[in-house]
Amino acid sequence: MEMLDPIEIDSFGAVTIGILVYFLGARLTRRYAVLSKYSIPEPVSGGLLAAILALLVVLATGRAISYELSARDFLLVYFFTTVGLNARFADLIKGGPLLVLMLGLTIAFMLVQNVVGMIGALLFGMPSQAGVLLGTASLIGGHGTAIAWGPTIESSYQVVGASELGIATATVGLILASVLGGPIARFLIQKNDLKSVDDAEEEVATVAEPTTDQPSTVTHVDLMNCVLWIHIAIAIGYSAFEALEAAGVKLPLFVPCLLSGIVLSNLLPPLFSKLKWPAGTPAMNVISEFSLSVFLAMSLMSMELWTLASSAGVLITTMLLQSVAAVAFIIFIVFRLMGKNYFAAVISAGFAGFSLGATPTAIANMTAVTQRYGPSPVAFIVLPLVSAFFVDLANAFIIQWFLGFG
Repeated sequence: MEMLDPIEIDSFGAVTIGILVYFLGARLTRRYAVLSKYSIPEPVSGGLLAAILALLVVLATGRAISYELSARDFLLVYFFTTVGLNARFADLIKGGPLLVLMLGLTIAFMLVQNVVGMIGALLFGMPSQAGVLLGTASLIGGHGTAIAWGPTIESSYQVVGASELGIATATVGLILASVLGGPIARFLIQKNDLKSVDDAEEEVATVAEPTTDQPSTVTHVDLMNCVLWIHIAIAIGYSAFEALEAAGVKLPLFVPCLLSGIVLSNLLPPLFSKLKWPAGTPAMNVISEFSLSVFLAMSLMSMELWTLASSAGVLITTMLLQSVAAVAFIIFIVFRLMGKNYFAAVISAGFAGFSLGATPTAIANMTAVTQRYGPSPVAFIVLPLVSAFFVDLANAFIIQWFLGFG
């Protein structure tokens, strides 16, 4: 089909549609119990339906829908800053050894993922180097890494349409990551009769039930207090981001913002006892939920499903293999080595989210699981630090190593 000029939607329109898509997903969840049963996040169900509708528009008119997504990226920074502000050093200390173990498991799976990608490439007569675009460059790395590596692989290894293949793989991976995490956690929780041991604790990065000493209402003053401290943490995080970038260290902006939130939330309240600190309040949780929900809805609804047709054969085969490999690795290795407890089940949902999709997908998976089965605060600290802070560095070396084969 010959494509005409796209239908362009600006940032304001994209956010507005993202909110509508979230409500669409919430309605689907209420109407179809299977979505709630398997902890499928509302933005995922709504976003997938919106992406399918966009595909129908393309097929009917020949015009793609193009969203301006700068506001979406800001929502991601907002969300991870709230995670940092809600974090406690006690959880970080508790999660230290788990973080190291999680990193080791992630690197091990990255090797598996690229081997599976190479197998998929070779089955369809492609150079083995194309396997990284069917592996970590597009799945754990996401759309950004796929776009960055695509031109290099196309020019150096004669992989025609490498960028498009990487983007298509990342798109399918995001879908799979969104729908596999909840069912995996449900299977592990029910099979092993697991329960949260933190029922009295307030959940990190999810809306919590109000406690007896905490007001159940959210006032405009509460929201403004939260927004103020979020912006202070982002300002500090952005300054650190610029300093690191000048020193040649490249990290996603949300990582220093997450860390600045952690530092502020654990240093200021003990020093200033009369300070009205917003961590763990209903207002902070509302902002956190809003940021994550709209971000994920915008990410799913903006997927260009019409780009998948040209690579359908290799995509279907390889992503089926990647899904089987991920599920087996999570159930038989990640869950067992992370403790075979409720925390391990929540982490398993998150691992499915970022190993096939992206860190926000992992957080959404874990949030949906904890809202149904109970809190697991340490999981919301361990996984983002591994998936966002260390994985990009490791992925760069692993991709280079695999490109040396063949």
